[in-house]
Amino acid sequence: MKNIAITKDMQSLMTPQSVLADLLEGNNRFVNGTLEGADNEALVNQTTGGQYPKAVVLSCIDSRVPVETVLDQAIGDIFVARVAGNFENADILGSLEYSCKVAGSKLILVLGHEACGAVKAACDGVELGNITHLLSNILPAVHQSAQQVEGEANSSNKAFVAKTVENNVKLTIDRIRIKSPILKEMEDNGEITIVGGVYNLHTGKVEML
Repeated sequence: MKNIAITKDMQSLMTPQSVLADLLEGNNRFVNGTLEGADNEALVNQTTGGQYPKAVVLSCIDSRVPVETVLDQAIGDIFVARVAGNFENADILGSLEYSCKVAGSKLILVLGHEACGAVKAACDGVELGNITHLLSNILPAVHQSAQQVEGEANSSNKAFVAKTVENNVKLTIDRIRIKSPILKEMEDNGEITIVGGVYNLHTGKVEML
C-alpha cells in the first residue's frame, strides 16, 4: 500500500525514462488486476503543503479512461489535463509548462484512446455550437489519415478512426514542441520527455506510439 507522497527530493532523483517505466508498470498492474492500495488519508495529509508530481498526462475527457486508475497512480503522483480529443491549446500548454517548469514533472504523456468520440465527430465533420471549434483542433489528424487509409473517410471506417486517433496524438506532440519553447528547451536538455500513447478500451492496455 502506498502511504508516502512524492517529495521534492524524491522527484529530483527521477528521470523521464524512470517515470515512463513507472507509469507503464502501473498500467500493467491495472490490466492484470493487481492494483496497489493507497492510504489516502496519509497522502492527503502529506500533500496539503505542496505537490511534486512526476508526470503530467494530457488525456481525453472520456469517462472510460480514468487516468489515475488505468495508470495505478495515487494522490500527488501525476497532473492530469483533460479535454475532449486530448489536443493542446493555450490553456493546456500553460498547464503543461506549469507542471514541468514550475512543479518539476519529468514527463508529458499525451494519451489518446480507442474509438474516441471527439475524433469520430471530427471524422464526420460534425458542427454544433462550441463543439465545432473544439473539433477544428482534430481536423489536421483527420486530413492526414485520409491520405493514409483506404475506404471511407468517416467514423464508419474503424481503421480510419484508429489512424486518426494515433495521428492526433502525434500531431499534438509536434504542436506542443512548436508552440512551447519552454517545453522544447526542457526536452532538448533532457529534463523532460514528451511521449504519446493510445489506451485500448477492450484490454485496458496503453500502447505507446
